[in-house]
Amino acid sequence: MQCGEPVEQVTLRPGMTVDELVSALSRAGAYNGGALARAADIYEAMLRDRRTVKFMGLAGAMVPAGMGRIVSDLIGGSHVDVLVSTGANLTHDIIEALGCRHYHGSASCSDVELREEEINRIYDVFLPNEAFIRFEEFMQDTLSGLSPGAPLTIRDLLGTLGRALPSGILATAARKEVPVFCPALADSMIGLQFWLYSQTNRINVDAFLDMNALLTTCFEAERAGALLIGGGVPKNFILQSMLMTPRGFDYAVQLTGDRPDLGGLSGATLDEARSWGKLNESARAVTVYGDATITFPMLVAAVMERMAR
Repeated sequence: MQCGEPVEQVTLRPGMTVDELVSALSRAGAYNGGALARAADIYEAMLRDRRTVKFMGLAGAMVPAGMGRIVSDLIGGSHVDVLVSTGANLTHDIIEALGCRHYHGSASCSDVELREEEINRIYDVFLPNEAFIRFEEFMQDTLSGLSPGAPLTIRDLLGTLGRALPSGILATAARKEVPVFCPALADSMIGLQFWLYSQTNRINVDAFLDMNALLTTCFEAERAGALLIGGGVPKNFILQSMLMTPRGFDYAVQLTGDRPDLGGLSGATLDEARSWGKLNESARAVTVYGDATITFPMLVAAVMERMAR
């Protein structure tokens, strides 16, 4: 067996851009630094390929961690054609759009004291209960504007919420007419508010109706690519969508902190997805293991730098 190219030692200098750093990691080529560099190459190719429908999966507490604006800017820049998210991220997106804020906190504080002070903790991010009061007012008011009648899709419901907001992921998606799917919407504060409204009002949302639009997009796509932040339901909902078509994804980048050997979907490798036919045999794909609040902004910053040249 022959050796490959030699590893080049990374040289850092003042004023380096993010793409210059990622390129240096490419020349080093080792471990997840090398994987991040390969991810940048694949993601750039996916964005430049005009035949490709670009999917994004959003899982994990990315909006509370300050990553929501990146997602919104990618949608606004026409770099996302389909977004699939957890309900939690969309809940926190609405909270931010309403002018409420998440705050720096501590993971080593007393959660009993936080409960007494009506502060919710997401690792080292704090969110006061008052944000959910404003959230509930918005949800109940917006839902009251829906007419009882034919079943809504979750995509249509999220579009209605987005059109009522001044900024954020849902607002930008509504403005750009980018569909947002959330197959596990009931597993969120949005779902709880929907249930609360439905106790005294007629309203009907059919989650399965979203499959029509999603699979039509998949069948019509000449090529498809996916940027997966985390895993869970968004990852599977995106990758399984191609199983009904005669082809799989052509590009895929996964940013995750989960291990593959525990059998969970969030840590499952993209090579494993090839066995299911979710990815084409020749698909360009890479998994980058690490904290997505580090790898996601680095990946996007490097590729946006390239796209601007």
